[in-house]
Amino acid sequence: MVIKGAFVYTKEHGFEKKDIITDGIAIGKLYSSSADDLNMNESSEEIIDAEGLYAIPGLVDIHFHGAMGHDFCDADAEGLEEIARYEARNGILAICPATMTYNEEILQGIMDCAAAFSPKEDMAELVGINMEGPFISPKKIGAQNPKYLMEPDISMFRRLNERAKGLIKLVDIAPELSRSMDFIKELSGEVNVSVAHTACDYDTAIKAFENGARHITHLFNAMPGLTHREPGPIRAAMEKGAEAEIIADGVHIHPSMVRFAFENFPEDKMILIADSMEATGLPDGEYQLGGQKVTVTGKKAVLTEHPETIAGSASNLFDCMKSAIGMGIEKEAAIRAASENPAKAIGIDDKYGCIADGYVANIVLVDEDLTIRYIINRGKLMEL
Repeated sequence: MVIKGAFVYTKEHGFEKKDIITDGIAIGKLYSSSADDLNMNESSEEIIDAEGLYAIPGLVDIHFHGAMGHDFCDADAEGLEEIARYEARNGILAICPATMTYNEEILQGIMDCAAAFSPKEDMAELVGINMEGPFISPKKIGAQNPKYLMEPDISMFRRLNERAKGLIKLVDIAPELSRSMDFIKELSGEVNVSVAHTACDYDTAIKAFENGARHITHLFNAMPGLTHREPGPIRAAMEKGAEAEIIADGVHIHPSMVRFAFENFPEDKMILIADSMEATGLPDGEYQLGGQKVTVTGKKAVLTEHPETIAGSASNLFDCMKSAIGMGIEKEAAIRAASENPAKAIGIDDKYGCIADGYVANIVLVDEDLTIRYIINRGKLMEL
């Protein structure tokens, strides 16, 4: 396949007019649009005229729960296929779905389902698992199920990761729990440990990052706020150079605070996530998350019995990226936060999240308004 004349988002985090040649599922070469080398490829089976379009990497979502009436935690193979199909149709071509707070027995079934998943041509590739529970604080539980909360358990994590065939790339932890520091020290070399659903203070968060945690989950949500006498985990994450997830769906975070995060964390540390739940892609109504009833109205999802509690989002990552840009985040920074940075967080940035020689040919062609015009998924042009 030859993609001609696109403004390509490059590894230098800017746009350059180039032609892209794919070689099977990989990107073969990038050429300047005037390169004579391209002439030999005029007989290619597929040529896309991308004049006036922008080529951005297929997005990478490392924190979401479901879509189209299906939840990752259903541990249902057909449901997971529908989720992966929806994500791909929306330019999200590599996925790392998140579990909820459950016991080991239920989590085993989820790991088995993920390990067995093999994407079809119209589906996103499952590149990891985000283990969001159950090692979290009852004080900042959010929409998680308190029934299954437990102390961090190193052996349990390793059993589950073995079951998942090594797919767990992120694990969430409240560092104030009694076994948390041992967990972080022992496992930070095996998995990206994230500070999450926590009521911890600044000093405890600093200790967690010094012991090996390097990520913070859905910044500002399910954690103490940033104040002048109690700076909490947010300031600790800034000082220790942690990666920071943020949900820019227009519901979870005020636009000013989204801008604050992008201004105060390094550009290579900001990660846009969707935190999508099963209602994403469907009309308003009643759904579920982690076995709890959720009411969805527009972009807002709340626990039905506790409507003051937001329960994930009803937006996908592509829409969150566009929303972030609408909030004042530079287009180049938002694209990086939805592609390269999440890929780096889960250790797949050698093949995903960039348009460059040798990377998987996951490419989304968009117009000036970021409307999707073409999707190339692992080197194949998808039907929209």
